[in-house]
Amino acid sequence: MRIVVTGATGFIGQSLVGRLAAEGHQVHILIRKPRAGLPPQIPYSIWDAQQNDPPAAALEGAEAVIHLAGEPIAQRWNEAVKRSIRTSRVGGTQRLISALSQLGTYPRVFIAGSAIGYYGSRGDEILTETSALGQGFLAEICEEWESAANLGLALNMRVVRLRTGMVLGKEDGALARMLPAFRAGAGGRIGSGEQWMSWIHLHDMVSMIIAALTNEKFTGAVNAVAPGPVRNLEFTHALAGELRRPAIFPAPMFLLRLLFGEMAEAVLEASQRVMPVVAEKSGFDFRYTELGPALRDLLRS
Repeated sequence: MRIVVTGATGFIGQSLVGRLAAEGHQVHILIRKPRAGLPPQIPYSIWDAQQNDPPAAALEGAEAVIHLAGEPIAQRWNEAVKRSIRTSRVGGTQRLISALSQLGTYPRVFIAGSAIGYYGSRGDEILTETSALGQGFLAEICEEWESAANLGLALNMRVVRLRTGMVLGKEDGALARMLPAFRAGAGGRIGSGEQWMSWIHLHDMVSMIIAALTNEKFTGAVNAVAPGPVRNLEFTHALAGELRRPAIFPAPMFLLRLLFGEMAEAVLEASQRVMPVVAEKSGFDFRYTELGPALRDLLRS
């Protein structure tokens, strides 16, 4: 299958492109700027999602598009950063769909990133793909982001909107950022520790994207999370236990708010108990359904 991937040099994108190439797919990646270490056998084109339209030549003949590009969420928010998040994710998706609409033939499937931020912070409520939109900046962005992806429906593409939780990997992402503090014995719960965390192992995240290429049961909103969400306190104890370190120092919320501003409340304190109903009904086989084995694989491999 000829597949175009945006965001291919990101945390998920790098693993995804490697797996797709290993499985024999013809992959073309869209990246913001050239960088060292790109696989020599993978052709690329330059595209800045915030500035211009993607090159038509890169999209010609694509049977599938996997759109993961976007400004990182995990940074201190200010008005400029929030504009950049919106422009890269919403505007970038609109530009990509517009460019695809100019082709003679369209891809069969359009897989777009989204996030469980769609649901806002919902306490102990069990959230599925049919749950209502939440409140807050991330919920607003996700709604606009997904609406932009749904423009692909007019091109008769199957549109998959992956509402991704916390992706666990040892090279990058949230877990990698936590490890220095936890390895030093300075890790701890965030706030009360009662908030729910919905996570997914990087292997399963990539496998779900690949499954969505051909499994037509993947359509519309899909929660890209493992079926075993945990409370923050449980996550903290599990991570500390795998590292054989204490976890007795709670992260003070006043400090997190000082460091991350509005993002601390929207992401770090949010309680999202999300279940992958669509993926499970599609027959997707999770390798890691429980947190302990997922952490063990990542930390001891």
